Amino acid sequence: MAAFILRRLVQAVLVMLAVAFIAFLLFQYVGDPVANMLGQDATAEQREQLHRDLGLDSPAPLQFAHFVANAVQGEFGLSLRQGRKVSTLIAERFPATLELAVCAASLALCMGLPLGVHAALRKRRASAQATMLLSLLGVSLPTFLIGILTILVFSVWLKWLPSFGRGEVMNLGAWTTGLLSADGLRHLVLPAVTLSVFQIALIMRLVRAEMLEVLRTDYIKFARARGLSDRAVYFGHALRNTLVPVITITGLQLGSLIAFSIITEKVFQWPGMGLLFVQAVEFADIPVMAAYLCLISLIFVSINLAVDLLYFAVDPRLRVDGAVH
Repeated sequence: MAAFILRRLVQAVLVMLAVAFIAFLLFQYVGDPVANMLGQDATAEQREQLHRDLGLDSPAPLQFAHFVANAVQGEFGLSLRQGRKVSTLIAERFPATLELAVCAASLALCMGLPLGVHAALRKRRASAQATMLLSLLGVSLPTFLIGILTILVFSVWLKWLPSFGRGEVMNLGAWTTGLLSADGLRHLVLPAVTLSVFQIALIMRLVRAEMLEVLRTDYIKFARARGLSDRAVYFGHALRNTLVPVITITGLQLGSLIAFSIITEKVFQWPGMGLLFVQAVEFADIPVMAAYLCLISLIFVSINLAVDLLYFAVDPRLRVDGAVH
């Protein structure tokens, strides 16, 4: 177990160094930070002074080492668009994105898992076939179209829910949340549902496929031969072994929800990191883009490690040798 964790940590460090190098290349080859910060009317002396202040006159390896040292401390300099520290901007936007992603992932898991089990166990019923048809629509429709349709139906036609913004939020120290206010919850519904539609369909189809595969295995036949009830066979044996790939997909999808909520945040003007990243791309705000890239990579690496560790709790076969290969 300890050797496995150590090996995964070493891999995570190598991945983060590779990502940091890519982010560092953004500073080197995308845009001119000196021109963006001073404008076109700056004198040559001012440009040269800022060039030295930013450390751009140092050798590239030294600049990369300095960049990594600052990144470890969460420092990526100033936003070229807003003139504020990037770490402050990320800290302000991260709670909104995490709240949206966690709610969408929870909704996807709570709906996708039982729907997938139902579609597998009652595969010949009309309800199961209708569920599979809806799941096909869920994986086919683009997110922006789902968002626009939900706004049209629930905001424009029915006027039940707001169409943009985060609503009323409460400050819990350095953290902000809309989950503690009715207005915040109303603003959260449409973005969370929009972001979760694809995930619900994906988890449902995965659970159904894995469940059908497991139900054909020999140990399920032996369990039936021992006289176990259908409930014990389905939920005590089949579903437990189905959860291993589901945990993998769910964990990775949580990272994807955080990383790729850009379209949803843009459609609903949700004040999260995705919207901040879109605005940074439009302005070529390299520090914000680099910070976003490093943060998302860290989230993916952390989730992968957590998913690997969860395997030990779900699948007893992985604990036989005390290691995961």
